[in-house]
Amino acid sequence: MKTLASQLIFFFRHRKVQRNFAVLWKFFTSLFFVICLYSALFHVLMIYEGRNFSWITGVYWTMTVMSTLGFGDITFHSDLGLLFTMVVLFSGVLFLLIMLPFIFIQFFYTPWLEAQERAKIPRALPAHIHNHVILTSYDPITARLIERMVKYNIPYALVTPDHQLANELHDLDCLVVIGEPDKPSTYEALRIADASLVVVTNDDLISTNICFTIREVDKVVPIVTNADREHSIDILEFSGNNSVYQFTNMLGIHLAKRTQGVCMTANVIGRFEELMITEMPVKDSELIGKTLLEANIRSRTGVTVIGLMQKGIFSPSAPSTVMSRGTILVLSGTVNQLKAFEDLFGGEHPQTAENNHVLILGGGRVGLSAAKTLAEHGINYRIVEKRPLKITHQQEEQFIVGDAADIKTLEAAGIKTARSVIVTTHSDDMNIYLTFYCRQLRPDIQIISRSILERNVSKLHSAGADQVMSYASLGAGTIFQLLRPNEVSLFIEGLIVFNRTAGSYFQGRSIMESGVRDKTGCSIVALRRNDTLLVNPAPETILEANDELIFIGTAENEELFLRLTR
Repeated sequence: MKTLASQLIFFFRHRKVQRNFAVLWKFFTSLFFVICLYSALFHVLMIYEGRNFSWITGVYWTMTVMSTLGFGDITFHSDLGLLFTMVVLFSGVLFLLIMLPFIFIQFFYTPWLEAQERAKIPRALPAHIHNHVILTSYDPITARLIERMVKYNIPYALVTPDHQLANELHDLDCLVVIGEPDKPSTYEALRIADASLVVVTNDDLISTNICFTIREVDKVVPIVTNADREHSIDILEFSGNNSVYQFTNMLGIHLAKRTQGVCMTANVIGRFEELMITEMPVKDSELIGKTLLEANIRSRTGVTVIGLMQKGIFSPSAPSTVMSRGTILVLSGTVNQLKAFEDLFGGEHPQTAENNHVLILGGGRVGLSAAKTLAEHGINYRIVEKRPLKITHQQEEQFIVGDAADIKTLEAAGIKTARSVIVTTHSDDMNIYLTFYCRQLRPDIQIISRSILERNVSKLHSAGADQVMSYASLGAGTIFQLLRPNEVSLFIEGLIVFNRTAGSYFQGRSIMESGVRDKTGCSIVALRRNDTLLVNPAPETILEANDELIFIGTAENEELFLRLTR
C-alpha cells in the first residue's frame, strides 16, 4: 500500500500527467456532447417515422450503435433514419474504437507505467548501508569498479538523474539512486557523511561542479576524480579532490612500457613494498622453445615465474611449460633480481636506429602520452593521425597525417621496419580492425592495443594483439587501490594478489610440501615474518602459523585455495 500511495502521489503531481488529464477531460466532454446530440436527433427522426421512445431509450440506442454492438431491437425504417444510423456508427468507431484506446494508453496508461518504473528507483540510500562508495557517473571505469566492489562485498550507490538509465541499471541489480549530482540534497539523501569514498568520473566541467557541491555538504569525505585534460588537474584539486588522475595519460604510459626495449623495471604491473610484479614478452629472446625447467630462471636470477599469458589467458607456470614467441611471462622479484633477469634474457634492442622505431596509431591523448614515454626511454616513434596536429619543424618526421587503415600511410610511417605497433584510437571497433590489419602486414611485429570496453579485450587478442591494456581495468584498479590500500591491484585482466595468514594448514610445512601451487594454481611470491618481507622465498622455506603469505593467481585459484585451507 505504501508503494501504491507513493506511485499515486507521483502520478497525480506530475505536470505531464496533469496536462494529460486536461486532454482526457476535453475528450470525454466532447464525447458526452456527441452522445446527447445523437440521442436528441434519434427522437426527432423517430417522431418523423411516427414512433415515440423515452430519453433513456435514445441514449441506449446511441450507445449500442456507437459501440458497434447493434442489438437490432430498435431500428429505423426510413432511408433518412438508416443514413443517420451509419453516421452514428462511423463516429462511434472513430471515438470509441480508435481515439479512446489511443488517448487512454498515451495519456493515462503509459504515464502510469512510467510512474511505476520511477517509483521503484529509490531517491535516498537504504538505512542499512554504511561505509559505501558513491558513484556520480556510469561509464566503463565505474562499470568495472562495480564488478570488483560486488565481488568484495563493498557497498556502493550510483546517483543519476536519468530515469531510463536508472531503470536499466536497476534491472541489472545495481544499487541506483535518482538525484541531480549537482544538488546538495542529493548527497544528504545518500548520507555522504557515512561514505568511504566518492568517485567522480564525469567530464571536467561537470566534475568541478559536483566536487564543489559535495564540499558544501561534507568537508572530509575522500573524493577521487578523473581529469580529461592537463589544465583541469589544478582546478579539480582546488575544488576539494583528494586524488586526481589522468587515466588516458596513465594508459598511454602503460602501453609504452610494454614495448620491446623498455626496461622491465619500468613495466611494473603490481608492487608490494620491494616486491615487484612485471611482464616480459618471450619474443626474440633465447627462451623461445625452452621449458621453464630448462631455462632454470629462478636459480640463475632469483626471479619467480608466476605464470604465462597467451592471448590474454593466464595459466600457472609448470616445469614442463614450453615458451613460444607469443608467450608473456609474469614475473615477481626485487629490482635487482629483475635487472639480473633482463641482463640475462632481455636480449639486445637497438634504441636509436631509424629502422627500428615504434609505430603509434592514433595521435590523441593516449597516443601522445605513449610517445612521450617512449622518448623518455630513448626509443624512436612515429605517430599516424588523421587530424593535422600542431607540431614543430623538428617533429615533422615523427608525425604522419593520414588514415591508419590505408596501406600507403602505414608504409610511409614505416610499418615494414617498425619494432612494435601501439594501437591507441578511441574506438574499439577501429582498434580491432587496425590490430588485425597490422598482423596481416607484419606477422612478426609486436602489437600492443588499447581497449575501452572490457568485453573487447579477448577480441583484440583474437585479432592478433600480443598485449591489450584495458582502460576500464586500469581506472577501476587504480580507484580500487584506494579502497584496499593494503592489497595489490594488478593492471592485468584476470590476475589478483591476495594476503592470507599461514595458519595451521601451513604450519611446520615447507612451501614445496604444502603443494599449494599444484593444488590451487596460486604462487607464494612473498611472506612477511616479524615485520620482515621475504621476496620469492625458497621452496624449502618452513612456514610458521603467524606468517603473512602473499599469493598471486586468478579468482578461480583463490577459490581453490580457500577450499583447501578450510
